[in-house]
Amino acid sequence: MSEERKIKIQNEKITLTDEVETFFEKKVKSLGNSGRVSVPKRFIGKRAYVIVLKD
Repeated sequence: MSEERKIKIQNEKITLTDEVETFFEKKVKSLGNSGRVSVPKRFIGKRAYVIVLKD
């Protein structure tokens, strides 16, 4: 795991510094009273960031 993990949000722009395994762009889908983003099973148990973008 990276010792140098940083997330910076400035002027509605984001900078993420971390060790990244992969990157997805997906739509949030409805699930009962909440939402979900599906990813492959091989990522179960991994840490993830969810960043909601403006349309």
